[in-house]
Amino acid sequence: TVLEGDPGASGDFPIRLKLPNGYIIAPHWHPTDENVTVISGSALLGMGDQVDRAKSMKFMPGGFITAPANGHHYAVAVGPTVLQVHGRGPFAITYVKAADDPRGRGK
Repeated sequence: TVLEGDPGASGDFPIRLKLPNGYIIAPHWHPTDENVTVISGSALLGMGDQVDRAKSMKFMPGGFITAPANGHHYAVAVGPTVLQVHGRGPFAITYVKAADDPRGRGK
């Protein structure tokens, strides 16, 4: 859910993501910094081209991390989880493996 602004346009924006238990946001990157706050639940967040739970950091409600521009990163929901993402648009997402991009599934 977009809370304010337009992630595809220039300017600040916050969005919220509601993730079911075990949901994986595959390794990806953005051309701008991405700021993530855990609102509820918990999440494993890590850097790299492959999901590696052992090398991830667990974030609880209130936990915050910045994924730097062009830094490859991923997330795994531990229980039902709500994340807030905010940054400066235009926001773009590129998956390390094109096959992991959920926007292309079912096409």
